[in-house]
Amino acid sequence: MEKFSSGIKPESWLVSAGRASEPGAPLNVPPIPASNFVLGSERGYSRDDGTPTWEALEEIVGGLEAGKALAFASGMAAIAAVFDQLPAGAVVVLPDDCYLGTVGLAAAGAARGRWTVRRVAVDDTAGWIDACAVADLIWLESPSNPLLIVADLEAICAAPRKPGAIVAVDNTFATPLNQQPLDFGATVSVQSATKFIGGHSDLLAGVVTTRDEALWRALRKSRELTGATPGTLEAFLAVRGARTLALRLQRAQQTAMILAERLEKHPLVTCVRYPGLPSHPTHAIARRMLKGFGTIISFDLLGGAEFADAVCRNVRLIRHATSLGAVESTMERRAAIPGQEHLPPSLLRLSVGIEDADDLWDDLDSAIRSSAAP
Repeated sequence: MEKFSSGIKPESWLVSAGRASEPGAPLNVPPIPASNFVLGSERGYSRDDGTPTWEALEEIVGGLEAGKALAFASGMAAIAAVFDQLPAGAVVVLPDDCYLGTVGLAAAGAARGRWTVRRVAVDDTAGWIDACAVADLIWLESPSNPLLIVADLEAICAAPRKPGAIVAVDNTFATPLNQQPLDFGATVSVQSATKFIGGHSDLLAGVVTTRDEALWRALRKSRELTGATPGTLEAFLAVRGARTLALRLQRAQQTAMILAERLEKHPLVTCVRYPGLPSHPTHAIARRMLKGFGTIISFDLLGGAEFADAVCRNVRLIRHATSLGAVESTMERRAAIPGQEHLPPSLLRLSVGIEDADDLWDDLDSAIRSSAAP
């Protein structure tokens, strides 16, 4: 599939793709809750052959990334399908700042002797280039979670790699609108459609996109054999959410920049991590890699875990909840999550939604100041 074969921009593709063209067909592809189909065509059983609802989502995301996409039951199901391609005894390289689910999956496989795992700092470009020569799976996440370090994907993906190696990029935080890993030379791009693509905190889904036909077929076989297929309603909601992705992302990342700049000046905030800030350690790389700086901010408070927990309790407009990428702003203390204890104890991860910027700031500032009061 050619990217935007009709010459339209991504914002228009999101609205126009994944629709039927036959006269009399529904303008929006409906949820089709079918497990099997009348035999005699290429579609017989949905686990093997998919449904028009899944395929609409795959067309939208695949077109955005100029590849072929596969929809999965969750972001973790998509990640697991990529790991499922590895041979016994493989070498896996993960970033030091990485999604907890990916770390857990890699650790579980290592404990069973399926592969060995190495960790490299996200911004250690030379270390990643060296790893490409020996690793079977280079797993990159950029911007990273939750420290928001941006990797030099252009340099890393261009490095000579072990024959047959997979370079995978978790592109969830950036989305295909802000970053195109396959254009840099990545083998696969992975999205948790639960987040920005769905955008409304009401579904679980994942998508993997590649330009390697053989790998696409292997990933599809993994989905079939493990039953990691998306639900019909979830696929429908992901398609509906994708229609407004460009608008939501634009609004939320504009607000995120405003909040990040204000947080940086707050007397009770000691560190603000947002790739759009000149103070961010990988700001220069972010300016080269990203079309937009995203909607996620992490920041440390002048105090410990109890102070940060109190801030989460005291916000009113911002919701104290996990996950990210939705229309509503959410915030959580990441070090409170098992497996994230190494993070600064007062680090809060804020996912900025589409609310008014001043309203969000008033809520956040009020919660910080009231939580610090004696």
